[in-house]
Amino acid sequence: GLVADEVKDLEIFGWVENVHLLEPEMTLKAKLDTGAETSSLDAVVIKKFRKGGKRWVRFQVENPKTGEAITVVRERVRTVGIIQHFGDNQTRPVVKMRFCISGRIMDSEVSLVERSQFNYPLLLGRNTLGKFALVDPGNTFLSRDGCDSVTMEQETGS
Repeated sequence: GLVADEVKDLEIFGWVENVHLLEPEMTLKAKLDTGAETSSLDAVVIKKFRKGGKRWVRFQVENPKTGEAITVVRERVRTVGIIQHFGDNQTRPVVKMRFCISGRIMDSEVSLVERSQFNYPLLLGRNTLGKFALVDPGNTFLSRDGCDSVTMEQETGS
C-alpha cells in the first residue's frame, strides 16, 4: 500500500486526459485505464527488424491535429502477449515513448497496436499510472497544463 508521503506525490486525473507526446511531438487524447496493466499506443504499419544486434520496430503514428502519419523508429524492449476478449491472442512489440502529462515528463513502455477501433489513440495502464496518478472515474481533463513550455532543449538537458 501507499504511505501517506507517497500519496502527496500523486495527482488526480480524469479517465480521459490530453497527453503531450515528445519525439514525435503531438498531443493525444489518452484513456487512463486502471484495468489495463500495460499502456498501448495506436500505431500502423508496424514492422519489426534487427540491426546492429538489436531489435527495432518501425511504425507510424497519426498526428490528430494534421492527420499526418509520422514514422517512428524505436528499440523493441520486449514483446507482450495480449489475450483479447474477441478473436485471436496477439503479440505486440513494446517500445519506450517519452511524454508529458500535467507538466511531468516520463518515459514509459507502450505496446503498439492498431487501436483505430478505439476512441483514444493512447491508453495508459497501471505500469505508467502507478508512478504518478490517482484516477477519478467521474471526471475528464483534470490535468493542469504545463507541457507546452516543455521544449526539446529542456529535454536533452535531462
